[in-house]
Amino acid sequence: MSKSNGDSPQHLPEALLDVVGTLVREVRQGGHLSPALDSSLEKDLGLDSLARVELLARVEQHFGVSLAAELIDTAQTPRDLLQALQHAAPASQAGPVDLTHASSRLPGAVDDGQPVQAATLVEVLEWHVSRHAGREHVIFYRSDSETETLTYGELHTAAARIATGLAALGVEPGQCVAMMLPSGLDFFRCFFGILYAGAVPVPIYPPARPSQVEAHLRRQAGILSNCEAPVLITFERVHSLAQALTGLSPALRTLTTPAALLAAKPGIPVRPAADDLALIQYTSGSTGAPKGVALSHRNLLSNIVAWGQAAELSSSDVCVSWLPLYHDMGLIGTWMGSLYHALPLVLMSPLDFLAHPERWLWAIHRHRGTVAAAPNFAYDLCVKRLADRDLDGLDLSSWRLAANGAEPVSPDTLDRFAQTFAKYGLRREILMPVYGLAECSVGLAVPPPGRGMRVDIVMRDAFTREQVARAPGEGDEVLRFVSCGPPLPGHEVRVVGDKGENLPERHVGLLEFRGPSATRGYHRNPEANESLFDRGWLNSGDYAYVAEGEIYITGRAKDLIIRGGRNFYPYDLELAVGELDGVRKGCVAVFGVADAAHGGERLVVVAETTVQDAPERGRIEGQVMSVAADTLGLPPDDIVLVPPHAVLKTSSGKIRRSAVRDAYVAGRLGAATAPPWRQALRLYLSSLAGRFGKGLSLLGSRIYGVWIWAWFMLLLMPAVVGMLALPGIDNRWRVCHRLARAFARLAGCRLELQGLERLPSGGCVLVSNHASYIDGFVIAAVLPHPVRFVAKAEFMRNRFLHLLFRRMGAQFVERFESSKGLKDVETLVAVARDGPPLLFFAEGTFSAQSGLRPFRLGAFRIAASGGLPVVPLSLAGTRKVLRDGTWWPRRGPIRVTIGEPIRPVGDTWHDMVTLRDQTRRIIGQDCGESQLDHF
Repeated sequence: MSKSNGDSPQHLPEALLDVVGTLVREVRQGGHLSPALDSSLEKDLGLDSLARVELLARVEQHFGVSLAAELIDTAQTPRDLLQALQHAAPASQAGPVDLTHASSRLPGAVDDGQPVQAATLVEVLEWHVSRHAGREHVIFYRSDSETETLTYGELHTAAARIATGLAALGVEPGQCVAMMLPSGLDFFRCFFGILYAGAVPVPIYPPARPSQVEAHLRRQAGILSNCEAPVLITFERVHSLAQALTGLSPALRTLTTPAALLAAKPGIPVRPAADDLALIQYTSGSTGAPKGVALSHRNLLSNIVAWGQAAELSSSDVCVSWLPLYHDMGLIGTWMGSLYHALPLVLMSPLDFLAHPERWLWAIHRHRGTVAAAPNFAYDLCVKRLADRDLDGLDLSSWRLAANGAEPVSPDTLDRFAQTFAKYGLRREILMPVYGLAECSVGLAVPPPGRGMRVDIVMRDAFTREQVARAPGEGDEVLRFVSCGPPLPGHEVRVVGDKGENLPERHVGLLEFRGPSATRGYHRNPEANESLFDRGWLNSGDYAYVAEGEIYITGRAKDLIIRGGRNFYPYDLELAVGELDGVRKGCVAVFGVADAAHGGERLVVVAETTVQDAPERGRIEGQVMSVAADTLGLPPDDIVLVPPHAVLKTSSGKIRRSAVRDAYVAGRLGAATAPPWRQALRLYLSSLAGRFGKGLSLLGSRIYGVWIWAWFMLLLMPAVVGMLALPGIDNRWRVCHRLARAFARLAGCRLELQGLERLPSGGCVLVSNHASYIDGFVIAAVLPHPVRFVAKAEFMRNRFLHLLFRRMGAQFVERFESSKGLKDVETLVAVARDGPPLLFFAEGTFSAQSGLRPFRLGAFRIAASGGLPVVPLSLAGTRKVLRDGTWWPRRGPIRVTIGEPIRPVGDTWHDMVTLRDQTRRIIGQDCGESQLDHF
């Protein structure tokens, strides 16, 4: 370890505490607190997440080391930092290191077009794999100097494996699968693995701060309960904590990891339809409880294509991002947009950016990045942390589009960013404020690229009293709003008043929208849907005005404060109060509370402070009063100074004003937070009832399995005796038929047979789907007359089994679909004509994955050659009763449907293929599973 200031190992604790103490005194505006090695950074020293980011940077700078960014969340005491210091490597220089080997996809690469005909994300990936499977899709920074890559082909193969692994866990098409994963390549593999399984991905963010673990996991349990996900994919570091979720969410039965799922063999991707769900994106909950925005493949692709058209994206672009993948801006706008347009995505962890914002800029330099997006605070953080740094060699001239969205855009922030980094080649005109929301997939408005920021200056008084954005006169107080551009191609917006009437330009009202990207609604939340839809339009929840066709967002509808006949938004006052001495910056909430006595609303300011001295607190309250008068023109009705962490925030750092308001009304502001161990204990105890119930259910299923296998062994003996001793296939089949029906009754599985009357009396070829080891038993149970199973010869290597199958009339063939083919087609044709029908499992094999696999042609060759009708026989439910990969059966209904016979029209190759396709289509309709195609 390299140390500055001559700090020897024995003096390391003292030097570290000196760094910590200096920061604490700045945060607490003086005071005499002396931190100890075991002081809690959060509870004892009052350092929130942003303060810990600053602490990590100072420790690295003082001691000349590089520390893991995860320490921002995981370090709870100075002792944790000390332990990390003792094993830290010397600081690395994040300058213009040659990492061009990490990305062969630089601007100017060959443009293969775009998958314009793709109707789903699955088809998008398949399109890219068919054209450039080896092209790099994602370059992920594991550290400042170490990257790993993922190609389109590797993503496809990994997703196919994960799909098989999920199917083995019982995941059915249409079900939700939750993902609690950090940024990294496993996220992409699992996301597409879920899609390949026909399921719906639900990204949720991992727990970060131990001090908030209970609230975090209870929130995630609510999400899991709402989406009814049976499986949660997580990672080892939080696996033990996440176990509590199995007891808090009734539907959740299995936790797994990417590594466990990747151990499976690749399956065949399910082919979803354009209007099938592709994602449930849960909102951050800054203004209320999280809601699951249901988005189809059509929604997502419509938004991606429209955004790409507006931003002029192509495969010659390079996107560089640190945005979290559980958020729509990082997930859809950044990753899916990169996927569709075949531009490489250079990705780093959000924690890496927070700890070292310069790494984002150096990645743009190294990879000649052209497109990057971030919320307003990120641009502000870059200025604050890097304005005084010498970034010699940094070149940002390749950057052509810097989107600013996901939170209110400050023109001052973008001005400072442009000024600070102009000397490194940054052009002011690339700065692009954008607007979007999860309910519109992600994006709704984008300015023309290269135009730069457009700011509208309006009269404050007219805006607050009349809700009109009017140009100011000389001496008028003003407000500034940033244009987010016109709506995306194919999308419309309107501004409506309180009675739903359309408002003219420059009149402030509720912004509504419609278009192909608009959600179908919130998942399993009819109450929230009532307020979302308005006669074909969707409520954005934001107030705005339109000028010259461009959208100016003025604030969240739920944040609006109405007092004295004037409308106010909390943002400017929150920023101003946050700048006061003694107030924790970014930890101020301003909101209105209904005033029953006088009507209207009372204006409340809640501000965090570490100051305890009564006179000092009085001084702060007086300053808040003065700032409010200057900012809004009226004083607040109540000023509440609270300890650190009383102002609640979302995972992305937004103020949860509704939650703070609720705590204020309930008198719970600033309530003490239980230590992490007590929160974990409460979670564990809360989950016991649910886990106990699931344990009983598991025990019941195991008892059921033992019961089933015991009866199977008992009934197997008379079945074997009958097959070996009785003369004639009719007698042997009759015994097996009755025993199989008895076994089904003992198993509690209801058997339903439809269409027995369609079975011809003469020769025919039966073709069935194949989903489970029990398929043969089910057919024996429902068909009163014998059939001859056709199986591969190599399947019957066991002599005893070979004898039993022979006694039941089974026909063994060499590999059906090889160049050797059938040696004697005439023999099987004669068997089908003269004896019981031949029965083919046309898929040839089965797996845990739901879906009808492609059919082999052998059965149809026999039918076409002999002029025999093909009878579709569809099995539904057998896969659920005994899924491949497990020997524990489950109780469930089973349906067998016999379709109308299909007569071959000839014996040519085309005739056989037509016969196969007709049969597969009928079976696919009756078996209840989607059709899988080879890729």
